[in-house]
Amino acid sequence: MQILQKHKILEKNATLLLIFSFLVVTIGGIVQITPLFYLENTIEKVEGVRPYTPLELAGRDIYIREGCYVCHSQMIRPMRDEVERYGHYSLAAESMYDHPFQWGSKRTGPDLARVGGRYSDEWHVDHLRDPQSVVPESIMPKYGFLMDRPIRPDRIQQRLRADARVGVPYDDAMIAAAVADFRAQADPNADPSGLMERYPGAQQRNFDRQPQLTEMDALVAYLQVLGTMVDFSTFEPDPNR
Repeated sequence: MQILQKHKILEKNATLLLIFSFLVVTIGGIVQITPLFYLENTIEKVEGVRPYTPLELAGRDIYIREGCYVCHSQMIRPMRDEVERYGHYSLAAESMYDHPFQWGSKRTGPDLARVGGRYSDEWHVDHLRDPQSVVPESIMPKYGFLMDRPIRPDRIQQRLRADARVGVPYDDAMIAAAVADFRAQADPNADPSGLMERYPGAQQRNFDRQPQLTEMDALVAYLQVLGTMVDFSTFEPDPNR
């Protein structure tokens, strides 16, 4: 009863309530933040996760430019309904090289964290060109114009350098070969050895089946890599993290 009487003093005095609220929030913040200073990394390193290839990175920029993230998230939460529909829950490591990341739960369309390899290139091209021809109930706008927009690697080296400055492990060799890797990934006749050495598991082919390299190639290349870097048949989470 005495505690309740003292609590009324705080309720009736706005200044005291503000001071004590500030103290509580400060203590809680210190308790949460202090342990982080003793950790070298808060993200578990997972085998297979790599930076995006130059073409995939360009496709990601197109994805963001066209506002795809407004209707599609890339974060599968560890809930039964989401895991059964979309696949293994998302790992922090899978988006450690994303700037900005594409998390969220607002889904006008389905989550795309595991869309890579789920559909063929032809399906993606048809879906982007005329969504309703593939999914009749879709309200997604048409992106067929991407097939008519050639894409050039004029600034791809600067793009890799920008990501390298914020921690993405693009080294000098990757940056130097960025233009060649950009073109080689969409050219099935190009020598893939250098591309595969720098970006293990990269997919090399003509993604939109057109002779010229287009924005559609880049976007499909990006979509096809989503969720494919980690082998979840062998993955075991670190119990210490």
